[in-house]
Amino acid sequence: MARGTSTRSTTTAKRGKLRFFFSGGAPLAAEIAEFFHAIGVLVIEGYGLTETSAISFGNLPGRFRFGTVGAPVPGTEARLAEDGEILIRGRGVMRRYHNLPDETRQTIDEEGWLHTGDVGRLGPDGLLEITDRKKDLIKTSGGKYVAPQALELHLKAICPYISQVVVHGDRRSYCTALLALDEAAVRGWAKGRGLGTLPLTELAAHPAVHRLIQEYVDALDASLASHEAIRRFSILPHELTEEAGELTASLKIKRKVVEAHYREVLDAMYAERDGRPPPEEPRPGASV
Repeated sequence: MARGTSTRSTTTAKRGKLRFFFSGGAPLAAEIAEFFHAIGVLVIEGYGLTETSAISFGNLPGRFRFGTVGAPVPGTEARLAEDGEILIRGRGVMRRYHNLPDETRQTIDEEGWLHTGDVGRLGPDGLLEITDRKKDLIKTSGGKYVAPQALELHLKAICPYISQVVVHGDRRSYCTALLALDEAAVRGWAKGRGLGTLPLTELAAHPAVHRLIQEYVDALDASLASHEAIRRFSILPHELTEEAGELTASLKIKRKVVEAHYREVLDAMYAERDGRPPPEEPRPGASV
């Protein structure tokens, strides 16, 4: 791929020249990286753990693909386990956890491979795409695996009216989602339609807002395999919060807590409707 275009920036210290940004610590949607690249700012990702002395994979200005974290850095070996877990070996990998032999054996196997707990896939170009955390993978009742974080990231990237998404479907027959609205964005949309004075709780329940979100869910589903499609969704009347125990201090979603808090809402999306069970084959979009 082509090199990123240099651009002037008031935030850079050396001669006002910006060559590229390096991103890590949290997923970066490919659509966002592509947007910045289109306006002349190259943002590339890397990946690593504390246990691997920070970076283990990295894109380069002359070799990158958006949506990936690049290739292994020199001195690092990497492979995927049968279940897709990313394994890393090399001089950058720690020897052990201090005074924690059991935890060390659970993390580093006899061949020296560090089991990262992250799941990914390697493209034909050798660049790694992180798809999810191993513990967060959904296995449907049909035995199909779904990476929820990838779906959540994609939906938030294409829909400006959503601030939070939690995809659910473990041991269920299909996937559903809990959504929280971006209040500023949805109010801007609602104002032009005579709904601007409604409280957020009423907007979340309004049929027009559901139809709006449905369009974006349909667009996402069109790019997915049938077992990944979000067939139904519910819009929450407020955002998930750290105070409620639903988010970590770094604002990551605590899935088990959220699923427990909204168990009745989730169950309702799988309940029989009109006296008939939900269809076996996924339909485009979601029922609300």
